[in-house]
Amino acid sequence: MTNFRLLAAALLLTFASSLPAAAQKLPLNELSRYLNSFQTASGAFTQVNDDGTISEGRILIKRPGRVRFEYKPPEDMLVVADGDTVGIIDGKSNEGPQGYPLNQTPLSIILARNVDFSRARMVTDHSSDGTTTTVRAQDPKNPDYGSIDLVFTSNPTELRQWVINDSGGSRTTVILGDLTTGVSISNDNFVILGIGTGSRPER
Repeated sequence: MTNFRLLAAALLLTFASSLPAAAQKLPLNELSRYLNSFQTASGAFTQVNDDGTISEGRILIKRPGRVRFEYKPPEDMLVVADGDTVGIIDGKSNEGPQGYPLNQTPLSIILARNVDFSRARMVTDHSSDGTTTTVRAQDPKNPDYGSIDLVFTSNPTELRQWVINDSGGSRTTVILGDLTTGVSISNDNFVILGIGTGSRPER
């Protein structure tokens, strides 16, 4: 476990050292504008789990409400949000796919049709370390669902990582590679088999 935590720390340090020089804190309206500027995106991701283990894979985003995390071996896992449900398909489990309401997860904040960080009680922290701007956001009506820390760089504005702080106190960090936006992504990528949700119509 110690080795995994050392790897995680080294990975985060590498991410920080690759960022550009000091920059001013990005305003909330600019961060909202950036997230609303694209509907689709794809790219690589590295995930640092709460126990320090590290996973890698590819992410597909199709707003509103859809995201797909494809994990590389040795992981045998797929996580898909179809607009209403987050399905977790673990190939090593005998229990079958597990489903959770998307609107009860902090990820729904950035998958919304219209992201608006100016909403009352949505943003609980907005800070800069001189290199990145970090926003902590939550569902204003249901703060008990957890929060998400979004880390942005500037020139141009880009989302570089997020941290999910769930209601149970665990933290999952997703470090993004360069996202390609405006790509064509079929809705077939967001069908959750075995839960009975199916694909959702465009909204």
